[in-house]
Amino acid sequence: MKEARPCSIANTLALVGEKYSLLVLREVSLGATRFDQLARNTGAPRDVLTTRLKRLVEAGLLRKVAYSERPPRFEYRPTRAGLELEPVLLTLMAWGDRHLTGDDRPMVLEHAGGDGSLGGHELVPVVTCAECGEEVRHDDLTPHPLAPGWTVTGPATA
Repeated sequence: MKEARPCSIANTLALVGEKYSLLVLREVSLGATRFDQLARNTGAPRDVLTTRLKRLVEAGLLRKVAYSERPPRFEYRPTRAGLELEPVLLTLMAWGDRHLTGDDRPMVLEHAGGDGSLGGHELVPVVTCAECGEEVRHDDLTPHPLAPGWTVTGPATA
């Protein structure tokens, strides 16, 4: 079997692409940090949730914080790396709202704005370029493969 294209998307999916992993990150991002809350809100079986949480902690996306000594109980809080996935979750949510749920959206997020004032506006996530500040559009992108032996369309021919 031939080797697949080296890819950061594939590497990321190897970590967070397992069933329930992104839902756990969603819940922690929304403020549900305890095991029972995560189990209820994701629908994950307890054994599967335990495995996902362990993996997300080991990968440095969540940290485990004790909130009770007797019995020992923990909360899961996002690390910097975990918080950096929040735009991915927001973009997935917006895509699902546009293409899957329509008018039956289960949630909206309010953005307070840069000044932190209350009574903000509904968040509409957009990918922008950090260099120029413009919205990123498909037709404006040009891929430049950096992995040795790969072109845009696949492996380079010998």
